[in-house]
Amino acid sequence: MTADLHPVVRAVTERIRERSDQSRAAYLARVRQASRQGPARGELACANLAHGFASAGDVDKQALRRTRKPNIAIVSAYNDMLSAHKPLEDFPSALRKAVTDGGGIAQFAGGVPAMCDGITQGRAGMELSLFSRDVIAMATAVALSHDMFDGALLLGVCDKIVPGLVIGALSFGHLPTILVPAGPMTSGLPNSEKSRIRQLHAEGKVGREELLEAESASYHGPGTCTFYGTANSNQLLMEAMGLHLPGTSFVNPGTDLRAALTHEAGRRVVGLTAPSGEDTAHPGYTPLADVVDERAVVNGVLALLATGGSTNHTMHLVAMAAAAGIDLRWEDFAELSAVTPLLARIYPNGQADINHFHAAGGMGFLIGQLLDAGLLHPDTRTVSGHALSDAYRTEPALDGVSLVWRDAPAESLDKTVLRGVSDPFSPEGGLRMLTGNLGNAVVKTSAVRDEHRVVQAPARVFDDQSGFLAAFEAGELDRDLVAVVRFQGPRANGMPELHKLTPTLGVLQDRGHTVALVTDGRMSGASGKVPAGIHLTPEAADGGTLARLRDGDPIRLDTTSGTLEVLVDAHEFAAREADAAPPPGAGTGRELFAPMRGTVGAADRGATVFGFEERSSPQAQCTARRTQ
Repeated sequence: MTADLHPVVRAVTERIRERSDQSRAAYLARVRQASRQGPARGELACANLAHGFASAGDVDKQALRRTRKPNIAIVSAYNDMLSAHKPLEDFPSALRKAVTDGGGIAQFAGGVPAMCDGITQGRAGMELSLFSRDVIAMATAVALSHDMFDGALLLGVCDKIVPGLVIGALSFGHLPTILVPAGPMTSGLPNSEKSRIRQLHAEGKVGREELLEAESASYHGPGTCTFYGTANSNQLLMEAMGLHLPGTSFVNPGTDLRAALTHEAGRRVVGLTAPSGEDTAHPGYTPLADVVDERAVVNGVLALLATGGSTNHTMHLVAMAAAAGIDLRWEDFAELSAVTPLLARIYPNGQADINHFHAAGGMGFLIGQLLDAGLLHPDTRTVSGHALSDAYRTEPALDGVSLVWRDAPAESLDKTVLRGVSDPFSPEGGLRMLTGNLGNAVVKTSAVRDEHRVVQAPARVFDDQSGFLAAFEAGELDRDLVAVVRFQGPRANGMPELHKLTPTLGVLQDRGHTVALVTDGRMSGASGKVPAGIHLTPEAADGGTLARLRDGDPIRLDTTSGTLEVLVDAHEFAAREADAAPPPGAGTGRELFAPMRGTVGAADRGATVFGFEERSSPQAQCTARRTQ
């Protein structure tokens, strides 16, 4: 039985609603204006419309010219280099058939880029990674811009790709939209063994060949990587926010059940559109803007916290919410985290992978538990056509060849991986916010042991991660320290992930040293056992106090009190001259992203170039920044 909403969840949601009143109203006014126009292709001039269906078959041409059937756009991040997106290769043809079976038409509207942080870790290409989200959003908007469509199917899985697809689609919030996932690869080398070999390699005890063998056994086939990083956090959020069909997030690719769920997504989106010629007040009409409201955004935050998900979503959720006119802030995460129990242990905050989570009860059990504790809004609209509480505490199955949904397990099938709210791994969520004289930061606590939650040690300051790794190789870091890696924010160099630091920091911690990381960069969805204050804002290149830190400055990072302080006399610290940011790199396409580095917002406002946080036009935003 769904419980009354938790008072803190109610209060935070109401605060977000009030804070967002004007921006949300302006967004919805644009959406309602678009939806009143009916099928947009009906307003196209004959030459425009003829271009739009020139390549269609005769039957589809007749339907499109008369606007008698809903036309569904397919937008895909497919490429066959990335394991997570390889399964999407065959989805468009399958979805076209499914849409036809549902009474509609489908056209492949466009592709969006998809890059992999796992490949670009420590490479120059990583400096394009965060900005690729906003490029994907723009590419999605281009794909949907032809005024030919009544709904959309978005195909994407990994890090920046899902948030980018959602941000772009929200500009067309009058269109019913379903996110169609591909599923995780089957389990490979256990995560504990992979982590052990990475640390041995960092210490020079195993060679490259042994390391490559371990990595290949872990990342071994089509599908999403099985650890609980940003890609799988994306899937969990899309389901908790009602943008996936129930239980569809973690079904492996290449299975009959995955094929059935993909078909159902294509069939289902047709039912969410307004019948041609009818008012969009039709009860089945479910535009994206009505699914992504402040309640769905809060549900996404709560599900992320309850599972110790990716720190990247402290930016991506903020940016997605802003695209829908919703003002989500880090303090909302912090207040919700204090009342959200940690219910999952998935690597890196445990040894299990996402397949184990799914087998233990998965999303149906998790959502049911949170609903029963009043920790999700039960009445949000979803792409299933039903409220969250009515449809999302179930799991899909095949009854012969028919797709059915059954009640999810009432008890966890593996309490080392997934637990109920009466017996959580921790009474608080897996993320904390840090504040202090160094600025505001995020720390992922779900994988950090209690004895490592408070760190006070001298700073060792670096301007890039290669400097840190070189110092480790030279034997300079075998002591207590807070590693500071600065000038890694979005304005400095695009905010690359610094995940290559993880094994080395783990080695120092395992040697018995008190160790932490502080950075204005990212540490990826796989942030692990070393406490890391990341996304520090303001960043060093934008007036942040990190630019005045020096080697030896004592730093205290306290995840229990939520503070991050440099313990230096305030007058002395303020009098220091700030170090200048190194010049941005060139090559590997980085020079093409200079305009984005110049206009990007702060990490705590989503690190987006679109200027949602200023409540103004992009032109006004750029003008204001040039005059600063």
